[in-house]
Amino acid sequence: MSDYILTSIDGDIATVTLNRPERLNALNRGMWEALGDTLRQLSADETLRCIVLRGAGGKAFAAGADIAEFASERADARQAKGYGELIHATMQAVARCKHPTVALIEGACVGGGLEIAAMCDMRICGSSSRFGVPISKLGLTMGYGELTGLLTLVGRAVALEILLEGRVFGAEEAYHKGLVNRVAPDTEVEKESYALARRIADGAPLVARWHKQFIERLTPGVAIPPAEWDEGFACFDTADYREGVRAFIAKTKPEFKGQ
Repeated sequence: MSDYILTSIDGDIATVTLNRPERLNALNRGMWEALGDTLRQLSADETLRCIVLRGAGGKAFAAGADIAEFASERADARQAKGYGELIHATMQAVARCKHPTVALIEGACVGGGLEIAAMCDMRICGSSSRFGVPISKLGLTMGYGELTGLLTLVGRAVALEILLEGRVFGAEEAYHKGLVNRVAPDTEVEKESYALARRIADGAPLVARWHKQFIERLTPGVAIPPAEWDEGFACFDTADYREGVRAFIAKTKPEFKGQ
């Protein structure tokens, strides 16, 4: 398994750690691949009853995508579609994991980090945690595959607010928006998250799996035509996308032209 994703098991609770602390766990291709593989393997482990997802280093769950790899991995719409399919497969591995999942959130939970946390069943964050999806400042869209968890979690109005405004906000606001289940003091978030995982694991495991299955079946879904799905990657062929990435790397304000 990749060093980007660490896995440890304590009895019937597994911990999956996003492991790039020097980059605030910014998500690159290797992390997306390893995370999906890890969740699929753990889902098949009948001895488990709960999985905790967290970021290494204590400063971030994940601070979004690794923008530095965009030039080589998401240079245009065609390339981005293939990358998007990988992300979607990983998101589905998290969402459809047989066992209940808990996101233990410390520090930044932004962009792709928030997308992953939204796919978990429950989320506990520290009081200084920060949330947001500021991709409008990069000339990017959140594709259909990634939007699913956010929209299901907070609904249309809040999802649009988060995406259109592109603002990063604090833990209490995240709680009121429905992004997290609980806010704990920073020094207690780990303890609270594992206490929650323990309560889940102490329940009847078959019942937990059935409840996840029933909730998924009752969640409204809309089939997306292939042409509309592909439109989710059209942003990667725009001048605004190239300007957004340039400005991010240069640490300057982007000048978008709507082209």
